[in-house]
Amino acid sequence: MEVEGLDVLEPTDLYNMLQQATIYSNLSDPNYLLLIDARNKNEYNESHVVTAKKAPKDAEGSFGVPYDAELECKQNVVVYDSNTKTLREGGLAIDCGVMLWEKGSRNRVKILKGGYEEFSALYPFLRTQKVMFMPKEMDEMKSYPIEIIHGFLYLGNWRQGNAPYIQKDLKIKGHVNCCLESETFFSEPGPHLLHLQVNDEVEADLYSKLQNACAFIDTHKEKNEAVLVFSSLGISRSATVIVAYLMHHFKWTLKEAYGHLTQCCSTVRPNRGFIHQLSKFEEYLFGKATTQIEDPNY
Repeated sequence: MEVEGLDVLEPTDLYNMLQQATIYSNLSDPNYLLLIDARNKNEYNESHVVTAKKAPKDAEGSFGVPYDAELECKQNVVVYDSNTKTLREGGLAIDCGVMLWEKGSRNRVKILKGGYEEFSALYPFLRTQKVMFMPKEMDEMKSYPIEIIHGFLYLGNWRQGNAPYIQKDLKIKGHVNCCLESETFFSEPGPHLLHLQVNDEVEADLYSKLQNACAFIDTHKEKNEAVLVFSSLGISRSATVIVAYLMHHFKWTLKEAYGHLTQCCSTVRPNRGFIHQLSKFEEYLFGKATTQIEDPNY
């Protein structure tokens, strides 16, 4: 069933939306995300998703637009209640979402699938009681790695690869370190660590290491252990390894794997040499290279 102006948003997609960052978190941009909690005030005060605003109600109990929301400027508007899973079942999130759409949301309003209950169960570390964040706090907000395969495969930068709280919260058991530098979180080499020492340069050889990286990640997949692939900025070397694994694991073409990655993370940009090496890897896996890498999207 379709409801005009509304779409369902998977919990993983909201998680990744909250983690997008360049130098600063995307959340520091006031026009990036309007996250609305449609539950009652007591539930909101007890805990809510980080940065969420309480949906206001008038004297008759009808939802209104939060103060200074500027719906026409927001790139993303997301609403959740306790546990709404589909648009057809109705509920507080649907009622609030319809109102926001009718009041002029710039883009379609997204309803969080499973609501607060499902999201907070999957990502308890993103719960808070904090109601207001100052601009400086938003600038300094530390992002988590991007979730590529739910609960299993993550893409991150050097800081995230070495932050103890991230390893704990995401239950990371394996690291693929694509930096030249040795990482520090795991003090001893072992089956939990694969270090690919490669420069982020067009001439650098990452291709010869892709099969080994896929095999390493597979060993953790068999044990249901989460893996974090990271490089200095988390946009080129680590992104290349992630695309290679998606091609290997799902039998996706380079185009399909790269498309999934960019849906998860808007900032990835493997250098041109690595794109050519991924095309070569596509040919190795499937007998021919089908993706037109001259497309400016790569």
